[in-house]
Amino acid sequence: MAKKADKSTERIRELENQLKRALADYDNLQKRIEADKDQIIKFSKIIILSKFLDVLDTFENIEEECKEANPGLRSGIELTLDQFKKVLASAGVEEIKTDADFDPRFHEAVDVVAGEANNKIVEVVEKGYKIEDKIIRPAKVRVSKKDL
Repeated sequence: MAKKADKSTERIRELENQLKRALADYDNLQKRIEADKDQIIKFSKIIILSKFLDVLDTFENIEEECKEANPGLRSGIELTLDQFKKVLASAGVEEIKTDADFDPRFHEAVDVVAGEANNKIVEVVEKGYKIEDKIIRPAKVRVSKKDL
Protein backbone atom coordinates (compact mmCIF):
# COMPACT_ATOMS: atom_id res chain seq x y z
CA MET A 1 0.00 0.00 0.00
CA ALA A 2 2.89 2.37 0.82
CA LYS A 3 4.36 1.76 -2.65
CA LYS A 4 1.07 2.67 -4.27
CA ALA A 5 0.88 5.89 -2.21
CA ASP A 6 4.48 6.76 -3.12
CA LYS A 7 3.72 6.20 -6.81
CA SER A 8 0.58 8.33 -6.57
CA THR A 9 2.47 11.12 -4.79
CA GLU A 10 5.26 10.98 -7.38
CA ARG A 11 2.71 11.07 -10.23
CA ILE A 12 1.00 14.10 -8.64
CA ARG A 13 4.37 15.92 -8.38
CA GLU A 14 5.17 15.04 -11.98
CA LEU A 15 1.80 16.38 -13.15
CA GLU A 16 2.22 19.53 -11.04
CA ASN A 17 5.64 20.16 -12.63
CA GLN A 18 4.21 19.62 -16.12
CA LEU A 19 1.41 22.05 -15.34
CA LYS A 20 3.88 24.65 -14.02
CA ARG A 21 6.03 24.30 -17.16
CA ALA A 22 2.98 24.57 -19.41
CA LEU A 23 1.81 27.70 -17.57
CA ALA A 24 5.30 29.22 -17.80
CA ASP A 25 5.46 28.40 -21.54
CA TYR A 26 2.04 29.99 -22.04
CA ASP A 27 3.11 33.12 -20.14
CA ASN A 28 6.28 33.37 -22.27
CA LEU A 29 4.22 32.92 -25.42
CA GLN A 30 1.92 35.77 -24.39
CA LYS A 31 4.93 38.01 -23.75
CA ARG A 32 6.46 37.11 -27.13
CA ILE A 33 3.18 37.80 -28.93
CA GLU A 34 2.88 41.17 -27.19
CA ALA A 35 6.48 42.07 -28.08
CA ASP A 36 5.92 41.01 -31.70
CA LYS A 37 2.73 43.07 -31.84
CA ASP A 38 4.60 46.13 -30.53
CA GLN A 39 7.32 45.64 -33.16
CA ILE A 40 4.75 45.34 -35.96
CA ILE A 41 3.02 48.53 -34.80
CA LYS A 42 6.33 50.39 -34.57
CA PHE A 43 7.42 49.16 -38.02
CA SER A 44 4.05 50.10 -39.56
CA LYS A 45 4.25 53.53 -37.95
CA ILE A 46 7.72 54.08 -39.44
CA ILE A 47 6.55 53.04 -42.92
CA ILE A 48 3.54 55.35 -42.85
CA LEU A 49 5.41 58.31 -41.37
CA SER A 50 8.26 57.94 -43.87
CA LYS A 51 5.76 58.51 -46.69
CA PHE A 52 4.80 61.85 -45.12
CA LEU A 53 8.41 63.08 -45.15
CA ASP A 54 8.25 63.73 -48.89
CA VAL A 55 5.17 65.89 -48.29
CA LEU A 56 7.07 67.76 -45.57
CA ASP A 57 9.97 68.33 -47.99
CA THR A 58 7.55 69.72 -50.57
CA PHE A 59 5.99 72.11 -48.04
CA GLU A 60 9.44 73.30 -46.95
CA ASN A 61 10.45 73.88 -50.58
CA ILE A 62 7.23 75.81 -51.22
CA GLU A 63 7.85 77.89 -48.10
CA GLU A 64 11.35 78.71 -49.33
CA GLU A 65 10.05 79.70 -52.77
CA CYS A 66 7.29 81.86 -51.24
CA LYS A 67 9.62 84.11 -49.23
CA GLU A 68 9.03 86.94 -51.72
CA ALA A 69 5.40 86.00 -52.44
CA ASN A 70 2.10 87.24 -51.15
CA PRO A 71 2.32 87.65 -47.34
CA GLY A 72 -1.04 85.92 -46.85
CA LEU A 73 0.04 82.92 -48.88
CA ARG A 74 3.38 82.79 -47.10
CA SER A 75 1.81 82.88 -43.63
CA GLY A 76 -0.70 80.19 -44.64
CA ILE A 77 2.09 77.91 -45.81
CA GLU A 78 4.11 78.60 -42.65
CA LEU A 79 1.06 77.78 -40.51
CA THR A 80 0.43 74.55 -42.43
CA LEU A 81 4.10 73.57 -42.21
CA ASP A 82 4.20 74.28 -38.48
CA GLN A 83 1.07 72.18 -37.91
CA PHE A 84 2.49 69.36 -40.03
CA LYS A 85 5.72 69.35 -38.01
CA LYS A 86 3.75 69.26 -34.75
CA VAL A 87 1.80 66.22 -35.94
CA LEU A 88 5.03 64.42 -36.84
CA ALA A 89 6.61 65.41 -33.50
CA SER A 90 3.59 64.07 -31.61
CA ALA A 91 4.21 60.73 -33.37
CA GLY A 92 7.82 60.78 -32.12
CA VAL A 93 9.49 61.92 -35.34
CA GLU A 94 12.67 63.93 -34.77
CA GLU A 95 14.91 65.67 -37.27
CA ILE A 96 18.45 64.29 -37.33
CA LYS A 97 20.99 66.90 -36.23
CA THR A 98 23.43 68.00 -38.89
CA ASP A 99 25.35 70.65 -36.95
CA ALA A 100 28.13 68.27 -35.90
CA ASP A 101 30.65 66.03 -37.65
CA PHE A 102 29.56 63.45 -40.19
CA ASP A 103 28.26 60.28 -38.53
CA PRO A 104 27.49 57.35 -40.87
CA ARG A 105 24.86 56.07 -38.43
CA PHE A 106 22.71 59.16 -39.09
CA HIS A 107 24.08 60.75 -42.27
CA GLU A 108 24.55 59.66 -45.86
CA ALA A 109 27.36 61.42 -47.71
CA VAL A 110 26.19 62.25 -51.22
CA ASP A 111 29.24 64.36 -52.08
CA VAL A 112 32.71 65.14 -50.78
CA VAL A 113 34.06 68.68 -51.23
CA ALA A 114 37.37 70.35 -50.43
CA GLY A 115 37.40 72.00 -47.04
CA GLU A 116 39.37 73.10 -44.00
CA ALA A 117 38.67 69.94 -41.96
CA ASN A 118 37.77 66.30 -42.51
CA ASN A 119 34.27 64.95 -42.00
CA LYS A 120 32.53 68.29 -41.46
CA ILE A 121 29.01 68.61 -42.80
CA VAL A 122 29.06 71.61 -45.12
CA GLU A 123 25.57 71.33 -46.63
CA VAL A 124 22.36 69.41 -46.03
CA VAL A 125 20.93 68.13 -49.29
CA GLU A 126 17.95 66.37 -47.69
CA LYS A 127 16.95 66.40 -44.03
CA GLY A 128 16.96 63.14 -42.13
CA TYR A 129 14.49 61.90 -39.53
CA LYS A 130 14.30 59.26 -36.82
CA ILE A 131 11.88 57.80 -34.30
CA GLU A 132 13.62 56.94 -31.05
CA ASP A 133 16.65 54.90 -32.18
CA LYS A 134 15.23 53.94 -35.60
CA ILE A 135 16.33 55.93 -38.62
CA ILE A 136 13.41 56.66 -40.93
CA ARG A 137 15.59 58.46 -43.45
CA PRO A 138 19.26 59.39 -43.04
CA ALA A 139 20.24 63.01 -43.60
CA LYS A 140 21.84 63.37 -47.04
CA VAL A 141 24.81 65.72 -46.71
CA ARG A 142 27.89 67.11 -48.41
CA VAL A 143 31.01 66.47 -46.37
CA SER A 144 34.35 68.29 -46.40
CA LYS A 145 37.72 66.60 -46.89
CA LYS A 146 41.05 68.35 -46.33
CA ASP A 147 43.21 66.75 -49.00
CA LEU A 148 41.16 66.70 -52.18
